Amino acid sequence: MSRIVVALLWLIHWLPLSLQAPIGRSLGLLLYWIIAPRRKVTLTNLRLCFPELSEAERRKLAREHFALAGRSLIERGIAWFASEERIRRIVRIDREDMLRKLVEAGQPVILLTPHFLGLDLGGTRMAISFDCVSIYARQRDAVIDRWLFHGRSRFGDQLLLRRDESIRASIKAMKEPRPFYYLPDMDNGPNESVFVPFFGVPAATLAALPRFAKLGGAVVVPCVTRMLPGGRGYVVELGDPWEHFPGPSVEGDARRMNEFLEERIRTMPAQYYWVHRRFKTRPPGEPRIY
Repeated sequence: MSRIVVALLWLIHWLPLSLQAPIGRSLGLLLYWIIAPRRKVTLTNLRLCFPELSEAERRKLAREHFALAGRSLIERGIAWFASEERIRRIVRIDREDMLRKLVEAGQPVILLTPHFLGLDLGGTRMAISFDCVSIYARQRDAVIDRWLFHGRSRFGDQLLLRRDESIRASIKAMKEPRPFYYLPDMDNGPNESVFVPFFGVPAATLAALPRFAKLGGAVVVPCVTRMLPGGRGYVVELGDPWEHFPGPSVEGDARRMNEFLEERIRTMPAQYYWVHRRFKTRPPGEPRIY
């Protein structure tokens, strides 16, 4: 089955983005009705994070999220198969010169890359311009795992690390220097996490970002990929390097990261990865949410 999926992505990637987008949206809306558990997780997350919205508004937002998720699945074929020239046309990087100056000056950089739906194509585009380091989680399906690895490593000299070798090797790579394409905003359990608010809800938040920044002498540069409507492509938005980071407390640093994330999510709420059980780990004594 996975080989059929890869073959379909290869066929579809030849189409212009203006045709891929509606195909992806249709697939996503179909999945909204088929994958009931993930629909329930998404609606639960939206209820917790956007209590000011009505039930009808949250369901509309959930459908749009699935439509865009379908787009991201279909358009992944571009990351796996399209030429460098085509990817450059489809995905642009805002403020690329700013990042290049940091790298050329020998400054270690952590690209704070939240889980927005465009991050895979954004990562592929960044790999065309920069030799990066990132942490790679192996997939259960061997075929999909092979193609995901291929998509993330096909340009330049990319360094993909397993989670169990991430800290020391990541620090070394950042000091070469390689920008660290880092995705820290998922619930990976209580280990190395602190509970800080995310949209007002206590969330187990990884405390590794300030640790990486301190050990590597790195600056944190926000890196968010925005999907544009229809066939207009994607834009990787690079923000100003964070000042005074890390701060005096790990909790304060984690709170700052979540506050930044909330601000960006509010600019494109349907594009965040709501199908993830962001609140699965609860503080001691609190009931389960999902």
